[in-house]
Amino acid sequence: MQNMSATLPHPLPPLEALERRSPGHLKGRSLLRIADWSADDLLAVLDLAADLKAAQARFEPHPLLPGRTVGMIFDKPSTRTRVSFEVGVAQLGGAALYLAGRDLQLGRGETIRDTAKVLSRYLNAIVIRISSQATVDELAAEADIPVVNALTDLAHPCQALADVLTIRERLGRVEGVRIAWLGDGNNVCASLLEASLALGASPVVACPPGYEPAVAGVEIVRDPAEAVVGADVVVTDVWTSMGFEEEAEQRKADLGPYALDEALFAQAPPGAFAMHCLPAHYGEEISESIAHGPRSAVWDEAENRLHVQKALLALIVS
Repeated sequence: MQNMSATLPHPLPPLEALERRSPGHLKGRSLLRIADWSADDLLAVLDLAADLKAAQARFEPHPLLPGRTVGMIFDKPSTRTRVSFEVGVAQLGGAALYLAGRDLQLGRGETIRDTAKVLSRYLNAIVIRISSQATVDELAAEADIPVVNALTDLAHPCQALADVLTIRERLGRVEGVRIAWLGDGNNVCASLLEASLALGASPVVACPPGYEPAVAGVEIVRDPAEAVVGADVVVTDVWTSMGFEEEAEQRKADLGPYALDEALFAQAPPGAFAMHCLPAHYGEEISESIAHGPRSAVWDEAENRLHVQKALLALIVS
C-alpha cells in the first residue's frame, strides 16, 4: 500500500495500543450513526487506527481479534467497504464471512428479529450495508452482538471516520479545520458533518435548494466559491447515489454548478486538499486531474477505511 507512513508520530505497539485506547464501555457497542458516539469515543477509534496503520506499515502482526468471526450482510454493491472489512478482519486474526442479502432467508421473509438472534449465536459482530436505516437499527436492537452500519441511505459512519482520520493526518488536527462540502447533502455528507462537528471542525455546505443535509447547526451557502475560499479541505461525492438513479438527469442539472473542477479549486487556499469517498464520476462532481493530482487526499482517504474499521472492530468486539 502507498502512504502507510502518513500517521501520527510515535505509534504504540498494537497490543499496548489497544489496551491504552480501549474505553471499556465500547465493548459490545454498535455503530449505527456518528451522532450516537461522543467525541472521546471517536478519538479512541482515530488514535487506535493511527497505531494500527503504523503497525501495518512495519508489517508487524496485530491479531487483536483472534478466533472472532464477523458476518458481513451486503445488499448493495461494494468495492472499498467489502475489501477493507475482509482484509481488516484477517489482519486482526479473525475471519470475515460475506453474506449476500439475496442468499439469506431475509430475502424469503424471515424476520430481522429471528435473523439477529441466529447470527448472534454464530458471530462476534455484524457489518451491514443496506438501503434502510430502520433495518440496521432493528437488527442492532435485536442482536446480542455489535452491529456496524457499513452504509445506508441516511448514514455512512465508517466513511466519516476515514475522512476525519485523513484530515487529522494531513493537518495534525480536526478542531478548527474549515471543511467545505460541495453538492448533494447525502448520507456521506451527513455523517462527515456529524463527525467534524463533534471534533470541533467548522464545516460549510454549498448546495442548491432541496439538497441540504439533514444535520442541524451547519452553515449552508449557495455559491460554491464562497465555500472553498478559506477552506482547508474541499470534499465532494457523486451526485446520484445508489437508489436515486431515476433522478440522475435532474441531479446533473441542479448540481452542475457545484462541480469541483480546476477553476473552482484554484479559489481555495494553496494548501487546501481535495477528498472524495469514491467511486468518482470524472467530469461530473470532480475532475480527474484533481482526484489524481498533487492536492488530492482521495487515495489516503480510501486506504484509511481499512485502518479505522480495524480499530473500530478491535474496540467493540469482545
